[in-house]
Amino acid sequence: MRNINFGRFLLLGLCLLSFNVWAENSTSIPGYTIHHNAIPNASLDPAIARQYRIQRSKYRGMLNVSVIKQVEGTTGQAVEAAVMAKATNIRGQLISIPMRKVVEDQAIYYIGEFRIADQETLNFEIQVKPRGETRFYTAKLSQQFFID
Repeated sequence: MRNINFGRFLLLGLCLLSFNVWAENSTSIPGYTIHHNAIPNASLDPAIARQYRIQRSKYRGMLNVSVIKQVEGTTGQAVEAAVMAKATNIRGQLISIPMRKVVEDQAIYYIGEFRIADQETLNFEIQVKPRGETRFYTAKLSQQFFID
């Protein structure tokens, strides 16, 4: 049941984004697609946050990354990867984001938490090296956060 709940949460989060924003939240690299998004932790369901040891707070955000190998005739296959992430704010301050792996059935996610401020825009740089590959690839994401 927990696998279904987290997957539904992630799907719901993606569905809440407009199509244009959703399309911008993936990066194609040779043979793979990196999916990435950042959300405020306060928007997480309390049970989901507890289950995945995510601190709910309006002053915290979560970066979610998955790496999908392109497999002809399918929607792709989730693969393990080395994932490193950092962000910078408008003042140029660097925020290191420790990432941890979550595996659910056929899905593999990498999530990391960080502090946020009202109306702050963070520019994320995500380094990904899919298992079996010899180099890291870069994905970028910019996200503005609002605190109610």
